[in-house]
Amino acid sequence: MKALLQRVTGASVSTGGEVVGKIGQGLVVFVGVANGDTEKDAQYLAQKTVSLRIFSDEEGKLNLSALDIKGELLVVSQFTLLADTRKGRRPSFIEAAPPAQAEELFEQFVEQVRSTGLKVETGCFQQYMQVEIHNDGPVTILLDSQEKV
Repeated sequence: MKALLQRVTGASVSTGGEVVGKIGQGLVVFVGVANGDTEKDAQYLAQKTVSLRIFSDEEGKLNLSALDIKGELLVVSQFTLLADTRKGRRPSFIEAAPPAQAEELFEQFVEQVRSTGLKVETGCFQQYMQVEIHNDGPVTILLDSQEKV
């Protein structure tokens, strides 16, 4: 399972011309679910996402987490994080989990993050979406549950 975190001053996601999720300061989190991922992967990534210290303290050092600043999260499913581009010019998505499995683990990730008390908004699973992001920094971090220590 992969999560791409972008620190933002604000963000929104729309589908069909309608805003379905909007946040202020916090994180946009794109989540991709791979074949073989489990609930443990969702739990690990959710905990890592909210506790990663990527927000600045009073001295300008990256010392604070989303939990520390009571940041808001916009979580969007994105199977393209599992793209394999090693061969040819067209990405392969064979490593992405089937939609039913991916949606279940995506929802588990969202529920884990919500259980921390932070505001969480989402996009619409398996829908074409437009995401408006106001990057802060920019700070962009890729997390992969298969690379945990």
